[in-house]
Amino acid sequence: MKRRWLKIVGIFLLAAICFVAASPQSVRDKMKIRMLKPVHLRLGLDLQGGSHIAYEADLSKFKDVSEKERAMESLRNVVDKRVNALGVAEPNIYTTKFGDNRRIIIELPGIDVNQAKDLIGKTAKMKFKTQMNEEGTMWQDTDLEGKNLKKATVQNDPQTNSPEVAIEFDSEGATKFGDLTKNNLGKRIGIFLDDEIVSAPTVQAEIRDGHAVISGKFDYKEANDLKIQLNAGALPVDIKLVEERTVGATLGQESVRKSFFAGTIALLVIFMFMTIYYRFPGFIASVALGIYTLIVIAIFKGAFYIFPPVTLTLAGIAAFILSIGMAVDANILIFERMKEEFRLGKGYGAALDAGFKRAWPSIKDSNIATFITCAILMAFGSTVIKGFAYTLLIGVAVSMFTAITITRTFLKAFINTRISKNPKLFGFAIEKGEK
Repeated sequence: MKRRWLKIVGIFLLAAICFVAASPQSVRDKMKIRMLKPVHLRLGLDLQGGSHIAYEADLSKFKDVSEKERAMESLRNVVDKRVNALGVAEPNIYTTKFGDNRRIIIELPGIDVNQAKDLIGKTAKMKFKTQMNEEGTMWQDTDLEGKNLKKATVQNDPQTNSPEVAIEFDSEGATKFGDLTKNNLGKRIGIFLDDEIVSAPTVQAEIRDGHAVISGKFDYKEANDLKIQLNAGALPVDIKLVEERTVGATLGQESVRKSFFAGTIALLVIFMFMTIYYRFPGFIASVALGIYTLIVIAIFKGAFYIFPPVTLTLAGIAAFILSIGMAVDANILIFERMKEEFRLGKGYGAALDAGFKRAWPSIKDSNIATFITCAILMAFGSTVIKGFAYTLLIGVAVSMFTAITITRTFLKAFINTRISKNPKLFGFAIEKGEK
């Protein structure tokens, strides 16, 4: 019994934490509560607006149409990698054709347009060159280039604690870099990005492990942007900025307000139905549904620091409202199984255990089918469809937790109490005692 009540206390503690996380910042300020990092809902381009950037690609070196298509697809992939590494959720990136000209369009919700331009437009072509004179004004190209790069990471210089970019070469690049350091002991090797020197360390020893460091007068943002550009790769074609503008929300705050109003109505209707039809178990399920809502919103905000924040588009809000209705389907299966056990003459505790046990196979199979569907949509769907599927996946996963863990824990707390022996609270007759 003591362990059971400890579980209940734990559930209410979880609900309190989720309530704080799900609350607006203004409420947390009044409560004088500070989170470890900013926690807020991210809205998509259709709800909060953002930046619209268009680049024209120079495809003059390609003659064949198929080659141009491959070049544009490669360009889109590189830009997509850079945008995703920037942390922009639900970006819209696509290519278009204007006569003989090809363009790539990037729409970014809630992102600074200048930061996006700096990151997307740079080519980040890395070369290693050897010094030809003492003044460092003449450099000779080598066959070690950015294509030999395996990965780049940001770290701090152990001497100055300033940010620097550590790079690791592939096997071919490691061999080239080893030969380069062996043949240039005591000399400087210049690291160039877009033909601009960023670092020129003096070779102290032969390096065969394929690791090097790009150091310079970086702040953390500059070092991180450089890392992103190097990891994403150089742009396969030259691009020119032809359009830049800030776009407003296509749906706006009114749609957000109406969507959350619809969600509130859905919650209230489900509360009423469950409580009227299933009575006491339905009331417990409604409490669990309220906790479910708080947990889901907290996850959407990234409050648990495990999952990244969810960017809500109108499709995502629709998935959330849909998941509210789906959140009680497991409870309905369980309560109907409990009814059958009561009709067989079993008491409250026995009926409760049997109801959960008999309903579990159906709950498991239906939710697995939903998970599979969401995974397929996330793998092959468009950006909007992926957002819908990811939101629904979170909702269904949390609903399983609330139905199997929270509702069951609450109901077990009333075994051998007056409530468990009162037929009026269940809507059907219960035999006295338990079997």
